[in-house]
Amino acid sequence: VLVTHEMGFARRTADTLVFMHQGRVWEKGPPRDLFAAPKTPELESFIRAVLEPND
Repeated sequence: VLVTHEMGFARRTADTLVFMHQGRVWEKGPPRDLFAAPKTPELESFIRAVLEPND
């Protein structure tokens, strides 16, 4: 288990990501799926806020 806001690193190294918001799990799955098609506006906003252009 690794807790991070470094999404570029997590995207490259993790098999599964868990997006938590307000103390609960909102989304879980392979990085490619979560980054390509976030199901919640909260995850979409988080990705835009923390992902560097080259990640």
